[in-house]
Amino acid sequence: MAWGRLARGIGHEGEAAGRLPIAWSDGSGPGGSRGGARFLGAVKGIRPVAVRAIRGAVQVDANERAAVLEGTAELVAEVMTRNGLAPDDVISVVFTATPDLTAEFPALAARKIGFQDVPLLCASEIGVPGALPRVVRLLMHVETGKPRAELQHVYLRGAAALRLDIAQ
Repeated sequence: MAWGRLARGIGHEGEAAGRLPIAWSDGSGPGGSRGGARFLGAVKGIRPVAVRAIRGAVQVDANERAAVLEGTAELVAEVMTRNGLAPDDVISVVFTATPDLTAEFPALAARKIGFQDVPLLCASEIGVPGALPRVVRLLMHVETGKPRAELQHVYLRGAAALRLDIAQ
């Protein structure tokens, strides 16, 4: 297994605190199959962080280029602010738009506010009858030391009705 060879080449498991955990779904890994996380060699100056996903949505005023860009930029900025993130913390962002939004790609708004090196993807939501119209959604993957419970999911304008269980 490539991961096993990599782990043996970097260091011995459990040597010191601050090692980066790697877990195999079957419990195997360097040092046998005792289950749980396995630790690779420590890298000085690197603190372990988790990959987390943050959800958000905004309802835009109209299927117009300016409305899509303005609403998406507001959503991205609010997710970043509420979660104390910088663009370097963002791994990737998936944007979706309801089928009635075709005037512009939502990802362009993220590019315009500093996400030049972040992989971005746009897709269309399925057209569910009676669904809230003119909604841009995002799923942002980030590196953070925050526990999942401390992340702030953001639903703006009319999209707040999509998640009444999340206090805005």
